[in-house]
Amino acid sequence: MSAPSLTPPSPITAQDWQGRALGPVLVFVGLLVAVVSSLGSPLIPTIATDYGVSLGTAQWSLTITLLVGAMASPVVGRLGDGPRRLHVLMASLAVLVAGSVLAALPSTIFVFLLAGRAMQGVGLALLPLAMSIARDHLPPERSHRTVATLSVTAVVGIGLGYPLTGLVAEHLDLHAGFWMAAGLGVVALVLVRLVVPNSAHRPGQVFDMTGALTLSLALAGLLVAISESSDWGWTSSRLWGLVAASLAVMAAWVWHELRTDEPLIDLRLLRHRTILTANVTGLVAGIGMYMLMSMIIRYVQTPTTISYGIGASVVVAGLVLLPMSVMSFSSSKLVTYLNRVATPGQILPLGVLVLAVALLMFATSRGSLWEVFVIMGIGGIGMGCSFAVMPRMIVSAIPADETSSALALNQVLRTVGYSMGSAVTGTILTAHTSSGSKFPTDHGYTVGACVSIGLLLVAATLSWLLPERGPVRALTADQELEIIEDIDAAISGTITLNESIETKARRVHA
Repeated sequence: MSAPSLTPPSPITAQDWQGRALGPVLVFVGLLVAVVSSLGSPLIPTIATDYGVSLGTAQWSLTITLLVGAMASPVVGRLGDGPRRLHVLMASLAVLVAGSVLAALPSTIFVFLLAGRAMQGVGLALLPLAMSIARDHLPPERSHRTVATLSVTAVVGIGLGYPLTGLVAEHLDLHAGFWMAAGLGVVALVLVRLVVPNSAHRPGQVFDMTGALTLSLALAGLLVAISESSDWGWTSSRLWGLVAASLAVMAAWVWHELRTDEPLIDLRLLRHRTILTANVTGLVAGIGMYMLMSMIIRYVQTPTTISYGIGASVVVAGLVLLPMSVMSFSSSKLVTYLNRVATPGQILPLGVLVLAVALLMFATSRGSLWEVFVIMGIGGIGMGCSFAVMPRMIVSAIPADETSSALALNQVLRTVGYSMGSAVTGTILTAHTSSGSKFPTDHGYTVGACVSIGLLLVAATLSWLLPERGPVRALTADQELEIIEDIDAAISGTITLNESIETKARRVHA
């Protein structure tokens, strides 16, 4: 696609109040994303208790947020790339605030919480809009600093957000965390309206509504089938009818995406073996990572009276995720140096195997808190290496004008993997929960770990065999910056489109 002719926006100078305030306001939006993302895994046992539902049902409060986030990212990214980007940003914030309020209401009706968490999923698409605004309206030097700060805010904020959210929920109540997100969202709305400039210089964009709706329906159907399989039974006609319908809708989506001129996701890129490798690995690694996170969070909060578990508080459960955040961020930076002695195709299977080692340790040695911290640290190393290599493989393997679409596809598939990992975890643990009990058996966690290990071993094998062999193309400074931003977004847990396809393509052409 050729780059359209655009009138460049006038950069905001540091001499006026709007220019001085824009960077901090965008970073505040990044902080809000971190808070919303942290209202997930550690609160699942508390949600199950407060709402009187099973842990498998409570798992949907995480799954639905990830699913909506995966679908909202390309939608918000495409809409926000046009002349109404400010309106799209404010509308997304408004949906997030409304969802936070709905989830915060002192009600015991679980559907209300689920609807609120779904609306909060739209907030996972806020970070890319903030980055795009910084690039458009700040001078180059300030723009690079702001984007780097946004990335670090998201990555570090997620790790610190888990224990802080747990602290609020433990000393106040479950709903206090959602009220906190709602309050921060209102502040963000006001600041954005006062400070963020419009984007009238941008042309309108064609949006693939058919593609967005069919993909959402197909994924939602598959996730419901996975989550409800243990309750409906594997021989249920309802289960297999839903699977068949979802696969039919998925086939229709693929047919549509391959034939439309402006696809939501460019599936034609899968003709590249290296791109196929990165996407398959990203999907499966996403499943494995979220299975590890979900299982450990539930395990450490299980009372010791159940004959296993650690009986940790929700605050400690949040702290358990901190080693994964720190080590994933650190190891992703290490990959830059590893690339001097090894190719991305060699590093990727190694990263996936390290993640599998963490799950193997969880399957065999999970009796004490220190072991859990070590497991999460090792898992973070595998996660950081894997997610740091995937965009590097993509960018170095294809022409510059296809890079943006390929990264977008990889990011969406990683997010889908997260939601699938959350759903699979709920299914396995529910299947190993006795009638009348709220907690699964200890064996259920071992089965879950083994399933995840099997998937990761398949992914490691494919990531070694599939990539095309040959010299690795040298990358430009702009491509290196694009890779770094993609990595930080992945590790932060937002996993959203850092920019829409057209925005990245224009920046590459420029």
